[in-house]
Amino acid sequence: MTHMTPAPGAPAAGHRHVPGFDDLDRDWLRNRAGVKWHRVDQTVLPAWVADMDYPIPRAVAEALHEAVTYGDLGYPDWPDGSPLRGLFAERMTSRYGWEAAPSRVREQTDLIQCLQLLLHLATSPGDAVAVQTPNYPPFLATLKTMRRPAVPVPMIQTDQGWRMDFAALADGVARHGCKVLLLVNPHNPTGRVMTRDELQEIAAVARRHDMLVISDEIHSELSHAPHQHIPFASLSPDAAARTVTITSATKAFNLAGLRCTVTHYGPDRLLATRDAQPPDLYGTVSTLGVIGTQAAWRHGDPWQKELLTVLDRNRHRVHDVLRERVPALRHWLPEATYLAWLDVRRLRLTEDPVQYVLRRGKVLLDGGEPFGPESGGYLRLNFATSARVLDEVLDGVVTALAPRQER
Repeated sequence: MTHMTPAPGAPAAGHRHVPGFDDLDRDWLRNRAGVKWHRVDQTVLPAWVADMDYPIPRAVAEALHEAVTYGDLGYPDWPDGSPLRGLFAERMTSRYGWEAAPSRVREQTDLIQCLQLLLHLATSPGDAVAVQTPNYPPFLATLKTMRRPAVPVPMIQTDQGWRMDFAALADGVARHGCKVLLLVNPHNPTGRVMTRDELQEIAAVARRHDMLVISDEIHSELSHAPHQHIPFASLSPDAAARTVTITSATKAFNLAGLRCTVTHYGPDRLLATRDAQPPDLYGTVSTLGVIGTQAAWRHGDPWQKELLTVLDRNRHRVHDVLRERVPALRHWLPEATYLAWLDVRRLRLTEDPVQYVLRRGKVLLDGGEPFGPESGGYLRLNFATSARVLDEVLDGVVTALAPRQER
């Protein structure tokens, strides 16, 4: 794991104890400066923002420590871009069979900056953007602030789980003349992983209307078997030529604070436009961000493999506990991510569901209207924590919501 291992705590009853993931010390968590735990008081358990509670991989910690120890923080010598360009291409080939060109990769600090840069370069105020709803709130807020009208493409609940409303996609794009499709796959917050057939249907709409596809694939490495991520740009030459792929090691290795994201540009003209901008206008990634990402992608896979085992256990725990103790609450086992999207509408809450659970259960979740139209009756629960903390989070959620179904 890391040479900053927190003090061990007793595992929750009935769980296999996984060292480094289940021995999280509560004081260690609360004393960290990260927003997840820092923004709540001592009586509240946080399960809201998409940050994992686990220590970072040992390989990343050692690489960062070595760079700082040797004072290797001067101007980097990257005449052809950072080493992440080639490393990203290698990872796409080995994991997904996608032959991404290193020469088309650029670095930015995070996904929000990437999206804003792309919209700034490729669209104008008033240009419509098709986007799945519910969705990551900063994406929706970006569209509103930049005056790019969002055309909702609902994710709908079926007997098999969440599915994109393809009729709404085709109709919305045609009626509003969308210039861009913002695709989040795997999907945040539902945890849905698109199949190849579904992606091909999306690609057909994009081709028919000549749309730019901005594909957020930051959760791709957190897909749970048997579900498999397929990069949108890998579908066909046409898809590759119209797609900008955004990803990072931040979600899959718990490195959000390193502020390092890579972007693969498919469209020639957009890449040329991007490269014609003043070189530092949109900022540059830090040396430590590149070093940490490099270490994660080169040496972090054993840690990630164990992480996925823990997350798989935790997603089933959330699903089973809530199905048994709050059966009126509707939810599906997420196919990717460490986030569960909970439908609480049948409980007929009389206030915002986030505030309701916080007040009655002393647990801070995310959810509600910031996730888009018709999201007011939903909660998002982050289950990337130890077995013991997760059980306490679930106890709080049940305490708050179970009495509602008895009315």
